[in-house]
Amino acid sequence: MMKKYEELAKDIVRHVGGEANVSCLSHCITRLRFKLKDESKADTEYLKAREGVVTVIQSGGQYQVVIGNEVADVYDTVLEVSNIAGSAAKVGDEEDNKDLSPLDRFIDLISGVFQPVLSVLVATGMIKGFTALFMATGLVEQGSGMAQMLNILGDMFFYFLPIFLGLTAARKFRMNEFTGMAIGAALVYPTVSAIMKGETLYTLFDGTIFQSAIHMELLGLPVILMNYASSVIPIIVAVWFGAKVERAVAKAMPTMLKSFLTPFFTILIVVPLTFMAIGPVATWAGQIVGAAAMAIYNVSPVVAGLFIGAFWQVFVMFGLHWGLVPIMINNISVYGFDPLVVTYFGCSFAQIGVVLGIFLRTKDAKLKSISLPAFISGIFGVTEPCIYGITLPRKKYFIISCIGGAIGGALMALLSVNLYMFGGLGIFGYPTFIDPKTGDLAGMYGGMIASAVSFVFGLVVTAVMYRDAAPAEKLTVVKESVDGKAEREIIKAPLAGKIVPLEDVPDEAFAMGLLGKGIAIEPSDGKVVAPADCTVMTMFPTGHAIGLVTDKGAEILIHIGMDTVKLEGKYFTTMVKQGDHVKAGDTLIEFDKEKIVAEGFNTITPVIVTNHDQYMDVVLTDEKDVEEEANLLTVIA
Repeated sequence: MMKKYEELAKDIVRHVGGEANVSCLSHCITRLRFKLKDESKADTEYLKAREGVVTVIQSGGQYQVVIGNEVADVYDTVLEVSNIAGSAAKVGDEEDNKDLSPLDRFIDLISGVFQPVLSVLVATGMIKGFTALFMATGLVEQGSGMAQMLNILGDMFFYFLPIFLGLTAARKFRMNEFTGMAIGAALVYPTVSAIMKGETLYTLFDGTIFQSAIHMELLGLPVILMNYASSVIPIIVAVWFGAKVERAVAKAMPTMLKSFLTPFFTILIVVPLTFMAIGPVATWAGQIVGAAAMAIYNVSPVVAGLFIGAFWQVFVMFGLHWGLVPIMINNISVYGFDPLVVTYFGCSFAQIGVVLGIFLRTKDAKLKSISLPAFISGIFGVTEPCIYGITLPRKKYFIISCIGGAIGGALMALLSVNLYMFGGLGIFGYPTFIDPKTGDLAGMYGGMIASAVSFVFGLVVTAVMYRDAAPAEKLTVVKESVDGKAEREIIKAPLAGKIVPLEDVPDEAFAMGLLGKGIAIEPSDGKVVAPADCTVMTMFPTGHAIGLVTDKGAEILIHIGMDTVKLEGKYFTTMVKQGDHVKAGDTLIEFDKEKIVAEGFNTITPVIVTNHDQYMDVVLTDEKDVEEEANLLTVIA
């Protein structure tokens, strides 16, 4: 498996600024999530254009390279071919986050704590969901050995969630991981439940929302015992406090005693304080957050569903959904269900409806070939290939999917669909709407109706509105015929200079033809002109590269120099903008070659056909030097 993704993995590492620029790396369902020391060192535009990378998102203090379904294999390969630390590394303290906004810090914290456990959280949630479904339909008998085993498999992770979050929170706050787990274990220690069932000594805060029965005292002070199974906020706060205590204790300890006395004093201080103060206060805070969320929802469930359904995909793109995930889990912990955040559910179905509509209507072979696997992936809730590969570049259709998501969200609220367990995505999410206590299937049917409406809306509206882009339409009617046997298009030289074979370009991606077929030019001056009548599809903000689609359908990338993105636009002047139609010979970009070279950058300029796989061949000029607008490439259909 490593060989398959080795070049991609090495290229990603190189273009995020190298190993030395990476503090830590983790991954979720579709993205590599880098924590970079300096994001300005990453070549974002290159990575966005790189085959094997869907797109790049910079959000929440993370540099996210979206890969798609193969992300786990690419992640493993990156770790194998580099010295980069994986998700087990301890990152994320105040020093790492000092340049982040408060919102970014919060998002970084929540994603760092939940992301490592997300896959197991989803897996065990799916088991709980299907167990509820099997019992409600009579496939598994209540109280049978099968039912008991399925309940064990589904509940084990949620019951001991504080231990798992103790581990991930300890990594996030740079604390000893096993000390963090020990604090979590204390919260779910079985004897605590037994004590809570015993004699009540007295009651604190009687008559208020904070009313608490006291079953034990410590040094004459009341210990407020609570049920922390499946809880979220108490362990995160306790580990954050514990990390502070651990560092203070470690500073005071002699070196030879640190290894055992530091956890000794940390546990001795933090666990009692957690039971007496941190846990109860954090629990009450969670209840207040849950009550506030429910209050907002109760003002108008349909409006809340419309809002979350419409913008959920946007939240996910920028990582902002991590701010809502704790509310969802907290609601499940406090109330046993979540009616608010779950209204996002129709979004993925609206998205795949749009993609299926495009697949059915497009005549573009390349678009059709990527639409079907993206649609299949989206059925199971993984929609990044749909979003970044298909709908987002065609903005109108992304908006259609958001409207479909809004309709689904409103229906979820209208039909009172609740989420009872954090579980599967896409079609695997339906069983999570079954009330495990009553076996009521109404929520699952409501989720099916809402998602079906979202799907049909996206499909029908797209099928009615979709038209292929103009360059693709022109492709079938404008190509020339050569000797009556093949069609061809001549690509002129966009700049004058010395011809350099692509394999001699000092960049692996270009040299190996990973970005397309073509040739390179060592420029003799500082002007780039249109190589044909074409449309500017991509004008990089830094002016160092431009993407064109000729009127005959060839997709051309002109990349001025190597790593010149680092100049951040200095010495480059763009004469056109994205969307402009230009004639062959029109000036596109001017650049100061001498100053670029003086800064230490190579100005060799690849000119490549990125959609070469749609052609029989790309024939290169055999000249050693070319003048501007001389024949450079011949693209044969």
